[in-house]
Parts: sequence; C-alpha cells; structure tokens
Amino acid sequence: MRLAPLVEPSPELRGDELARTARQRRLPELGEIGQRRLAASRVAVLGAGGLGAPALQYLAAAGVGTIGIIDADAVEPSNLHRQVIHGIDDVGARKTASAARSLRRLAPGVTVVEHDERLDGANAERILGGYDLVLDGADNFPTRYAVADACTSLGLPLVWGSVLRFDAQLTVFWSTPPAPAEGVTLRDVFPEPPPEGSVPSCAEAGVLGALCGVVGSMMATEAIKLITGIGDVLLGRLLVVEALTMRVSEVPLRAADHAARDHVAGASAPSAACSTSQTASPAPEEDRAAPQARLAPLDFDPVRDSHGRLIDVREPDEYAVDALPGASSLPLSELLQLEREPDVLRARLLGLEAGHASTSDAPFNLYCVSAARARRAALLLAPHGFDVRVVQTPQLQVLRASSGTLGADASQTGARA
Repeated sequence: MRLAPLVEPSPELRGDELARTARQRRLPELGEIGQRRLAASRVAVLGAGGLGAPALQYLAAAGVGTIGIIDADAVEPSNLHRQVIHGIDDVGARKTASAARSLRRLAPGVTVVEHDERLDGANAERILGGYDLVLDGADNFPTRYAVADACTSLGLPLVWGSVLRFDAQLTVFWSTPPAPAEGVTLRDVFPEPPPEGSVPSCAEAGVLGALCGVVGSMMATEAIKLITGIGDVLLGRLLVVEALTMRVSEVPLRAADHAARDHVAGASAPSAACSTSQTASPAPEEDRAAPQARLAPLDFDPVRDSHGRLIDVREPDEYAVDALPGASSLPLSELLQLEREPDVLRARLLGLEAGHASTSDAPFNLYCVSAARARRAALLLAPHGFDVRVVQTPQLQVLRASSGTLGADASQTGARA
C-alpha cells in the first residue's frame, strides 16, 4: 500500500551530498525532493548485528540525516560472518561505537546517535520518542516486544525483520498509519512471545550470513519507502524468504479484531532475530516433507533410558567445550551429509554402538542445547531403524548438574545475531 511521505523535506542539499547521492536522485519516483526527505529523517535501528549492520550501512549511504544505533553489546569474533559493519580490528569494541565509525566513514554528513544501553519496557519510549521510524533487528523476545509496544504507543512505524538458519520474515507494523491503511502490530500477529526455549537461537540453530544481508537491505528499502512516500510498503503483508529454495512468498496480515476471525495461515512463531529476529520462519524441510509419515521421536526419560548411549549432535567445537561425560560426538551437520549415503550412515551409527558398553536394545539419547538439533537428528535417524530419544532442556540440565558440567553454551541461548 502506498502511503503519504513520513517526513517533510529538508532545505537544499549541500554540494558533497548532491554528488554522493547523484545516482539515487536520478530515480524519478524519488528525485531531489525525496532525497531531501531522507536528509531530514531520523531513524532508530535496534541492534548493530546481523540485520542492523546492513540496514545501517544502506540507510547512511541513502542519505538518512540522523541514525540512532541501539545496542548494549561488544563485537565478538563469531559476529563477523554476518555483522558486516564491524571488522576484525573492532573485536572487543562497543558495537555502537564500531558501527558509528563505519557510518561516518561512509557518509560524513550523517548524524549518528549512540544508545549504548539495553532497551526494555522501562526505557523504550524515552529512547525511541524522538525518531520518525524504527527498524527492529533485536536478538531476543523481551526486547522485540518492548520496542513493538513502544512503537504502538508512540504511533511510530516499525520495520520488523527476523532470520534463522536459511529462513527469514519481514514486514512493517504500524498502529496508526494514515488513512485508508489499516494498522497492524506485532501483537496482532504474535500476541505473546513463544515459551522460553521453544525457539532456538542463532548460536544453537545457526544462521546464513548472506541472508542477513538480504533482509537487512530489504529493511532499509522499506524505511526509505516510508520516509519518501514511494512504492507499496509491507504494511499488512508478511514476506517469507526461504533461501535454500530461493522462494519468496507473502502472508496477508490483519489487525487483531480481524485476525481472530481469519487465522493468519503461514505465519509461524517469530525467531528472536537472528537478528536476530526475534526468525521464526516456515517449518524446516524435514517437517514439511510427508508429515503424516513421521512419528514424533520419544523424549528422553532418565529412568527408562538411562542405559542408552549419549550422543552430542552439536558441532565438534561445542562438544570439545562441555560434552557430557561418556557422550559420543555425532554432529547434525555430519548426519545431514550422510543422509544421501544410508550405508555409510548406518556404519557410522553401528560404530558408535560397538564402542559403547551397553545392551543391544539401548537407545541413542540425542542432546544439544535447546533440543532443536537433537529433534532434527532423531527424525533423520529413526527411519533407518535406530531407537532414538530426544533429551529436552530440563533433562539436560539435570544430567549436567549430576555430572558437574555447567554447559558453557547454555548462556548463549539468546545469543546475538
């Protein structure tokens, strides 16, 4: 839906800005008036991470006059494959400072406001109140709902993106858009956050860095359209991106009074962003294929299954840090590679079986962090005749407590995108 421009144009552009934005101003839909609207705009970006990084860069490059960066974290090495606004020399630096330096190099005329604090329900309206619109690339559900509620209260448009693994979602929420548009908010689509631990983080499930670049750029595009009043914005539409098949589809969104009657089919639980949406997206491939033929694997029972073999399906570097005593390593990534070679897969599993002093009917007890990878591995192994169990998070915590292994990655279940 095309909406009126969000921002009034600024005075005349300076010579250096005219030169820097010359190719963009050639677009007749945007022109110099649109460029002046961008120069007068104030945009807040929540998170200088996987989604925020490309969004920040393209907003500054496009000529947005004032950009607020909201992030309370420092740059870590594991960020760099997707958070392209930071470099290896920035590791250990505050993300707001690192991102601000990059933006000023890219567009010296931009005003960058650094909010090096964690946004929550208590401070959200204070932080966001002076901006024209907000981009949400947060990495956890409490922050996502705090910013969404603040934007609803302040009447600000919210460009919302979410990425997890190879899937992404993107939309625009706005409680009070100009007529005749109908408002839609995050709580219209996802009334409450999902139960804790039910959606894996990027640290647990992984994320494709290039997809973060795609979605972050789309978020910047939606912001530019809102500011300048060009094109049809994603208000009332949820864009779903499946990178492995490169399919892009849309799901219509309506306000809660309509949504109660017309269920939003196709919109699954949001992911925390990774960005980290709070993303997440369509069901994994193994769940979409012939669901009627796949029985849900049994959960691990500490009494019934204690004689089984513990299998750690995380990556080898994770296994090396805090594997449970006696557990064998069988990464999910290896299982996925071996899925096309059933004989080799079976030999690999039989090798684990032979190296374990237990009865022949002992199950494989699969664990990771949040049980997401363990469940996927169980669905892959069960059709090959192996008896598998999924160790859920509460049972894993009990096993760790009894063995004295704290779980170094347990604190990363809300890891940054």
